[in-house]
Amino acid sequence: MNQGGIVLKSKKWALCVLVFMLLVFAGCTRATEEGMELFEQKKYDEALELFQKEAESGEEQAEAYLGMGLVYWERQKYEEARNAFQKALDAGTEKTGTLYNLLASCEMQLGDYQSALNHYNLGLQSEGNSAELTQEMEFNQIAAYEKLYEWESAKAKIEEYIAKYPDDEAAKKEAEFLRTR
Repeated sequence: MNQGGIVLKSKKWALCVLVFMLLVFAGCTRATEEGMELFEQKKYDEALELFQKEAESGEEQAEAYLGMGLVYWERQKYEEARNAFQKALDAGTEKTGTLYNLLASCEMQLGDYQSALNHYNLGLQSEGNSAELTQEMEFNQIAAYEKLYEWESAKAKIEEYIAKYPDDEAAKKEAEFLRTR
């Protein structure tokens, strides 16, 4: 954590998984497919425009909101990303660990650590998480506890984490930091 916060683990692969889910499983409309293609090409303005139109039309709203969330995430507009991801959930998108992880990570960036912790917990309860995603969320839970100044919970979680992932050097350093609290 080094003076105030662990760095959240990388989200690049999580974004790839979410993009894949949108394209393959969602049965996207052509506009949503085009938006995802533009997103993958890093044409964020054009992608966002398509997703917004799709969300307004009422068709494939959940997928459109997911796409909007991804664009906002990439642009580091975390409040907008959080809102879009929440709207996707409200519109009935599949509740996946990847989505909860992204939502929680937005909340961490915005300083809403309790909500982040709640969403990491929901993500960990989701079925179908990869081993990497599970590890990432478990690590990020520790960060949320630290930000909430819940040192005992953070210490307990880091010890569990290190027992489960003994080769994670960043976690070992984090455990050293937490022992000083």
